[in-house]
Amino acid sequence: MPGWLRLLLTRRMLICVFTGFSSGLPLYLLLNLLPAWLRSEGVDLRTIGLFALIQFPYTWKFIWAPLLDRYRLPLGRRRGWMLFSQLGLLLSIGLLGGFSPSSNLTPVIWLSVTLAFLSATQDVALDAFRREILSDQELGLGNSVHVNAYRIAGLVPGSLSLILADLLPWAQVFGITAAFMLPGMVMVLLVGEPPMLGAPKTLRQAVVEPFHEFIGRQGWRGALLVLGFIFLYKLGDSLATALATPFYLDLGFSKTDVGVIAKHAGLWPAVFGGLLGGLWMVRLGINRALWLFGLVQMVTILGFAWLAWRGVQAPVDALDRAALATVIAAECLGVGLGTAAFVAFIARATNPAFTATQFALFTSLAAVPRTFINATAGALVESLGWVSFFILCFLLAAPGMLLLLKVAPWNEIRPSPRR
Repeated sequence: MPGWLRLLLTRRMLICVFTGFSSGLPLYLLLNLLPAWLRSEGVDLRTIGLFALIQFPYTWKFIWAPLLDRYRLPLGRRRGWMLFSQLGLLLSIGLLGGFSPSSNLTPVIWLSVTLAFLSATQDVALDAFRREILSDQELGLGNSVHVNAYRIAGLVPGSLSLILADLLPWAQVFGITAAFMLPGMVMVLLVGEPPMLGAPKTLRQAVVEPFHEFIGRQGWRGALLVLGFIFLYKLGDSLATALATPFYLDLGFSKTDVGVIAKHAGLWPAVFGGLLGGLWMVRLGINRALWLFGLVQMVTILGFAWLAWRGVQAPVDALDRAALATVIAAECLGVGLGTAAFVAFIARATNPAFTATQFALFTSLAAVPRTFINATAGALVESLGWVSFFILCFLLAAPGMLLLLKVAPWNEIRPSPRR
């Protein structure tokens, strides 16, 4: 058996498949299915852009993450919180399609916020669980597998559900989408609870110590540089894809085009990129991967600017669909590579004694662009146009790359923190 295949075919990597799928499904529902639903129901583009604000729990999850480090639910400190959040997501997604955003947007907003809160809580538990079952040598590949499964989960709300929306009422579409939370729930019931490594004994310790340890290890200047890098590395890519589905629809593609062509063309290059990135990181190391993969991630944003400049003439023909597939495939290959290295960097920066809180802090900061800056995407597009908007996204990717000089030098290998 080839060495690379032996690395992949382990029980821990299989668990990472389920953690990624469970984590990605609700987020891609908010990113892809929800905007498509709102747009098809006649909600204006500016309002859809502002809907990015409902994702604020992804940004603030570090506030309640210490509760997950400190308190143990019946199934265990990690498994209990995982199952609790998954049950809530199952119900929230199933109920969402019962409302009409065109006639009454308020309950849609509140249910979407609840869904985002439960999804962010699940991410805290899943990230901590995954960090605690993987060895330091498995971090790059394990997080790559997680990211790949995360993207594969996007097939459900971003492809299957969109196709079903042309055939079924939205209430049934959301019910079917909710059922895809079940595999992750089964996984939680079958796996064991990871050992507790110096778990906090009080709530105060759970709140204070993760921040004290991180600043003590990095120093104030080093800590600020790391946090700045985490904020900026995915900024351009995140903003470029904030209104991806409405962008495709505005170009003239149908929902079925988006579901079949756009999502599949983006998925498999992203999966290939993430998997290849994880295997390359075993040889390259995380630092060099951040440089190489980040450059590809940045350059491929320009493909969207070209697609917007090119435009689409009705009726949509095979050449238009090929152009869409090519641009999305290239961009998603870059994102797959960049995300694999980025998540591995975040995992390496955490201390296993405070996994949930530190991981939540870092990923919350990474979610700020997606939540708050992306909320301006609709207004930016309306004022700049699609071409200038995507060029701006390309320029916004540069500062994160420059910070690599300080936080991940090309020839420096930094060990994972241990307690």
